[in-house]
Amino acid sequence: MPGRFFLPAVRHLIIIEHLYKHFGGIRAVEDASLVIEQGSITGLIGPNGAGKTTLFNVIAGIYPPDEGKVLLNGEDITGRQPHELFAKGILRTFQIAHEFSSLSVRENLMMVPNGQSGESLVATWLHPGQVIAEETVIRQRADEVVDFLQLSSVVNELAGNLSGGQKKLLELGRTMMAEPKIVFLDEVGAGVNRTLLRTIGDSILRLNREQGYTFCMIEHDMDFISRLCDPVIVMASGSVLAQGTAGNIMNNEAVIEAYLGTGRKQAQQEPL
Repeated sequence: MPGRFFLPAVRHLIIIEHLYKHFGGIRAVEDASLVIEQGSITGLIGPNGAGKTTLFNVIAGIYPPDEGKVLLNGEDITGRQPHELFAKGILRTFQIAHEFSSLSVRENLMMVPNGQSGESLVATWLHPGQVIAEETVIRQRADEVVDFLQLSSVVNELAGNLSGGQKKLLELGRTMMAEPKIVFLDEVGAGVNRTLLRTIGDSILRLNREQGYTFCMIEHDMDFISRLCDPVIVMASGSVLAQGTAGNIMNNEAVIEAYLGTGRKQAQQEPL
């Protein structure tokens, strides 16, 4: 089949090599190494304080690592600034959505693409036709994203008025406007009702299967992780503890111990 999303072989899209990040005496990430394969939906789980969000922040350029490397398609991108990584196709969302609350859903999406002619005052004066044509294309793309994510009923609503789940869908839509190589999702299901969570999950699966998006997601809802992710990587105390399918991970005694500090009997009674 034609198209850039159908690849002949599995590739290592992101490689993390012996990453360290300390904050004073806090060892947030400690010798973490992992691989994210192109075209995968990789789950990242672990107890609170395991280093998951810090790892995301290092990969996305928010924090520089103390040691170690981050590779994107074999290129060393360690310590690059967030705007440089955005340009390379690395996007990171946050547990609390970062929408432009005073702009509409459509306007939030249209803000995303870089290098728009309309951002230049000179261009709006000297090349108004070019600005209008470009804006028309971006608007059409934004409306396609709105339809894909089933947000048509709120397309003209101010983003600040959306529910928590709708804001998470909007944030997912903003990543679609940038056509990323990989999206790092930080607890996309947090505070979202079950109906919208299913819609978010369906959208992620469609983006992965139909358009080849690669995702890595932090999540505590193991039902959500089990439905979407393979593989699942477990972090504890800043390091990678285990990796495997969701089923294998949920029956891994070391993982159960890391979460609960108890044995299998109690773990079978409580969700991870």
